[in-house]
Amino acid sequence: MKEIHKPGILILVLSHLWSRCWMDALELALKCSSLLKRTMIREGKEEPTVATGGEHSINFYSLLRAHNMHDHLKDPDLYSDKSDREQDHEESDAEGLEKSEESDSDTSERQDDSYIDLDPNEHLRETSYMEQSHEELGEAGEASQTETVSEENKSLIWTLLKQVRPGMDLSKVVLPTFILEPRSFLDKLSDYYYHADFLSEAAVEENAYNRMKKVVKWYISGFYKKPKGLKKPYNPIIGETYRCMWLHQKTNSKTFYIAEQVSHHPPVSAFYVSNRKDGFCVSGSILAKSKFYGNSLSAILDGEARLTFLNRGEDYVMNMPYAHCKGILYGTMTLELGGQITITCEKTGYSAQLEFKLKPFLGSSDCVNQFSGKIKLGKEVLATLEGHWDSEIFINDKKTGTIDTFFNPTPDLRQNRLIRCTVPPEEQGEYESERLWQHVTRAINNKDQTEATNEKFLLEEAQRKSARERKAKCEDWISALFEQDPVTGEWHYRYADTRPWDPLNDLIQFEKDGCIQTKVRHRTPMVTVPKRKHKSDKPKSAESGCSSPELDQHDSSGSERHKSKHNNRLRKKGADLSELQSAIDSIKQTQEDINKSISALRTRTASRTESTSFLQQRDYVVIALLILLQLVISVLFK
Repeated sequence: MKEIHKPGILILVLSHLWSRCWMDALELALKCSSLLKRTMIREGKEEPTVATGGEHSINFYSLLRAHNMHDHLKDPDLYSDKSDREQDHEESDAEGLEKSEESDSDTSERQDDSYIDLDPNEHLRETSYMEQSHEELGEAGEASQTETVSEENKSLIWTLLKQVRPGMDLSKVVLPTFILEPRSFLDKLSDYYYHADFLSEAAVEENAYNRMKKVVKWYISGFYKKPKGLKKPYNPIIGETYRCMWLHQKTNSKTFYIAEQVSHHPPVSAFYVSNRKDGFCVSGSILAKSKFYGNSLSAILDGEARLTFLNRGEDYVMNMPYAHCKGILYGTMTLELGGQITITCEKTGYSAQLEFKLKPFLGSSDCVNQFSGKIKLGKEVLATLEGHWDSEIFINDKKTGTIDTFFNPTPDLRQNRLIRCTVPPEEQGEYESERLWQHVTRAINNKDQTEATNEKFLLEEAQRKSARERKAKCEDWISALFEQDPVTGEWHYRYADTRPWDPLNDLIQFEKDGCIQTKVRHRTPMVTVPKRKHKSDKPKSAESGCSSPELDQHDSSGSERHKSKHNNRLRKKGADLSELQSAIDSIKQTQEDINKSISALRTRTASRTESTSFLQQRDYVVIALLILLQLVISVLFK
């Protein structure tokens, strides 16, 4: 009887093991689903579960407990959405009203679904911009990129060279003010959007190849605006911000530009550009490096920019060329651009490879600012580009063999480019670029290098003092408008809204205190934009019809509120990630144990089967011998 029931016992053992595996998988699924649900609710991607959903989770657990499986789920309310809401409610009561009113990018306030038509005559609280009054444009060619150093300034250069050695990073070296362009590097980065209308055209272009060509054309258009001579913009101070806007007459839209210096050592500048109505946004960060090589130096812009077409879900990732200055010790000081550039769109498979070429040692003036490139689909070259990046560039279509003008910054094109608007000085914050550097800029424009050097020293000394104070308090700098991804290290704009434009609901995009927002006809749930939690029962004002939150009153240097928000956000993300990781590790360990147990059982079962079959054969032999013996005895005694 024992031999007959061994297969049944084995089946029961295996069934028990598989039930354990199934239960562990169920436990992980419950953890993951609850974690995913909570994350989606925080990001505004899903409404909090209603009461029926919570009851369903509790009833399902009760069913499992009725089958004596509660050992695998030690806390019956841990993974129910209802308990999550109750726990969050208790924590918010304990921590008080102040914390519940904090703006947290992991939490989204669900706007009312009531369709409230806003008064079209209602005054919009937005930053007032004014048209830029003065703009400097250098001419094409080498003449506008050379600098003749006076005898007075040569001594300053020799003093500078005594501080450096070949291969040294110049980020910590104080440069003389006579080579400074009177504007911040954050302002300099905005030069790429004077022709943002090329992006507006690309966003509505149906052909992917033509979209890539328009993107390349827009990219090239950002370089011909250059100051006369060899000039370097100011190194931004940490916490420094800059904002401006371009008006699109054809589409009646606005392109907003927001930038902030998010780190000083190393110097990192983060920026965000948005025009939801025309369907595009650009985000990225630049790490500025400088290398000294004796008679030359290079300013390397390490980083990437990501252009997104909102209606298509396409991302175009691109990098930046480096600036090369030569003739520091002897010869004429000349500034050029160089480097290999790639623009790739993973979704469409199109890419562009561009090269900014330095002038050869024995090259003529025609060899200055040379440019070449290829537009490809996979590995196939569809077109080639040749010319000069500050003048005319030609495109050669490989399929048709035709050569046409691809881009040429003619006087007519310069005259018809987008109008840039800036924030009036009286409305700028203390740490906005123009206001921050106003005294240095005034001294440079007045050609008073001594005053410019003194004012620049005061700003840099104040920055060093703030850094020492933060170090003494063991505090990290918290940026006001951007936040860093703890995993990838990338910087993201806190108030980014990448939803496609809805012409039936979205009215106008505007900016207030560095926060780019959209005024809507009806208040709808937010998907990608962080919203603010309110515990107050006060009625919402008409301004709540905007799809983006408003900033708290703060200066650009940050505040304790921003620090606490940032720390709370990191703690929540870390807790969720650690919970998920521990659940995954647990199920992996359980699976390994089950696999080991099954292997051992298989080996044991195989050996027992062989032993059982051997015993059965022996029994048959004994029975046969007994029958034969009985026959022999019967014959003998007859």
